Amino acid sequence: MKLFLPVLCCLFAFSTASLAQTFQWHKNPVIAHRGAFKKKNLPENSIAALKEAIRLNCYGTEFDVHMTKDSVLVVNHDNDHQGMVIATSTYAELKKLPLKNSESIPTLKSYLNEGKKQRRTKLILEIKPDQDPERMRQVTDAVVAMVRELKAQQWVEYIGFNYASMLRVLELEPTATVAYLNGDATAEKLKQDGFAGADYHFTKYKNSDWFSKAKELGLTLNAWTVNQAEDMQWLLDNKVEFITTNEPELLFEILKKK
Repeated sequence: MKLFLPVLCCLFAFSTASLAQTFQWHKNPVIAHRGAFKKKNLPENSIAALKEAIRLNCYGTEFDVHMTKDSVLVVNHDNDHQGMVIATSTYAELKKLPLKNSESIPTLKSYLNEGKKQRRTKLILEIKPDQDPERMRQVTDAVVAMVRELKAQQWVEYIGFNYASMLRVLELEPTATVAYLNGDATAEKLKQDGFAGADYHFTKYKNSDWFSKAKELGLTLNAWTVNQAEDMQWLLDNKVEFITTNEPELLFEILKKK
């Protein structure tokens, strides 16, 4: 027993250290908006755009999730896919309209499985809003359930415009990293409700005390969608934590000069 306990402790320490090293998220502020799609003319929210964001070493890649008529979660920005309304269409119907690179519209399952092949770029999952509160709740519950099913919690951070939906995520997954997009909640409100931070349009932070207030409360700030060099530089000068952009390559160039 005297020999067994030290060996057991060493094995535990080794396994814990190995696990800690498994996830080494990139330490930069770059979040590719709908994946890194623009420079290489890839479809937005495609698996190809996801892979490009990972190749660029972005901290995160943002993507948008809707639910089809037959309850399949799909990755797409707009409420429709090439004119076909997602909420009233089946996934089989949507698949008949491929993306411009011949990919099918991705399911959330396929997107997460691809993202999980690496452990350095976060998957920034936006749950798209729905006018029907009950359907909004159903979509939110289904998204969290899918993330759990695939054991993808370590990779995923949640964002959304619907405050109730984001509160529901925190109710279902209290340790999740969640940020609010709509720009109408104060820093104090976000802190009180358990949000990690604000993810507002960058103009919301101008002529305000958001930077000092967020640091005082321990909140992170993300700014969207920032595509001009001067706006990126202003945000970096104010030590914003994250910048969501269609131009991740440009942001990396600016970071290299700092």
